Amino acid sequence: MDTITLAAAELGERLRALAAQVSTAESCTGGGIAEAITRIAGSSAWFEAGYITYSNAQKTAQLGVSPLLFQQVGAVSREVVEAMVQGAQARSGARFAVAVSGVAGPGGGSAEKPVGTVWLAWGDGASVVARRCQFPGDRGQVRLQTVETALAGLLRLVVGENPGQG
Repeated sequence: MDTITLAAAELGERLRALAAQVSTAESCTGGGIAEAITRIAGSSAWFEAGYITYSNAQKTAQLGVSPLLFQQVGAVSREVVEAMVQGAQARSGARFAVAVSGVAGPGGGSAEKPVGTVWLAWGDGASVVARRCQFPGDRGQVRLQTVETALAGLLRLVVGENPGQG
């Protein structure tokens, strides 16, 4: 079993023990986090919903992200992923959630947000923690590293640790 599938399986065990559910709000990963979670048999007991909000319009429509945020800070930002994770929790009712938005490449980067820049946020209903990552590699590698980091952060969050560390 690969590391992503192992992480998703462990996440499922821990969520089952807490009788809790998780939701995802994804942009640059295009549903990759939800796909990894739903590889696990029985994940319907602990996976509530996955929102793939690639466009800013859908981040607003599906997750309630303010259109003003995109104008002020851009889609790849702390503020947007924090709003995405809160929207996913509010709309799904899941205790835990993760959100990601980034520049997977090969184009679309800028001096401030080069290709590989990804913001992630995790929420547990009481607080939200966000982290900016700069992943190396091509589009596929950036997306894969984002999925790995998202799942690792969820595991830390579920056991009461800071998901933004590591």
